[in-house]
Amino acid sequence: MLRKKIKGMAKLKRLSAPSFWKIEKKASKWTVAPHPGPHKKFESIPLLILVRNVLKVVETGKEAKTIIKQGEVFVDGRARKDHAYPVGLFDVVSLPKTNQFYRVMPNNHGLNVVSIPESEGKEKVCKIEGKTILKKGQMQLNLSGGVNILIKDAKYNTGDSLLLELPSLKILKHMPLEAGSTGLVAKGALAGKVGVVKEIKAGKMKERSKILCEIEGADETVLKERFFVLGKDKPVITVGE
Repeated sequence: MLRKKIKGMAKLKRLSAPSFWKIEKKASKWTVAPHPGPHKKFESIPLLILVRNVLKVVETGKEAKTIIKQGEVFVDGRARKDHAYPVGLFDVVSLPKTNQFYRVMPNNHGLNVVSIPESEGKEKVCKIEGKTILKKGQMQLNLSGGVNILIKDAKYNTGDSLLLELPSLKILKHMPLEAGSTGLVAKGALAGKVGVVKEIKAGKMKERSKILCEIEGADETVLKERFFVLGKDKPVITVGE
């Protein structure tokens, strides 16, 4: 069994935890498991572990729980008081008391947390994963990270990205997926690499859609679902340190 309940709290075996959690595997048998939320269990970092092990803001789990419960840690512009809240791809983590801002980015180990300037602390990139027609003809965009927003304009397409204001989710910039767009690979061997789109290859039957892009001077093919548009000529957000 990889997961169990201890005193009402879900635990995960340390040996099963992803390497990007940066926890000591043999320190004890169990560690905190992320609660259900906008990101999958092994594609996210529990807030306590992020604060203690990744950012090293505090030294102990007790200290991490204290500052989290006091509302000192924000995710996407909102104070999150659940120490097991799942923080995932492109989420923005803010520590207002110390004026520190971070964004969760992909790399070939899974996820990485990079420091960002304060000017980016209220901005988040989300990918359009689907569109839903609601009552009275309203259109809803279903975005990555469990975000949904209502729109009036039909110009947005699946695969495009949006730069959103936090926490209002106001659209600041629309970034279409098209030839010449700059983006980031989110998963796989090329995770974390910036590429320029050369061609979008539509899927056929059981074959998934792919993108031919130039990455570090070479042509590479990546699955469309793994590519996030981040701008036209250059990324609109910090992608690394």
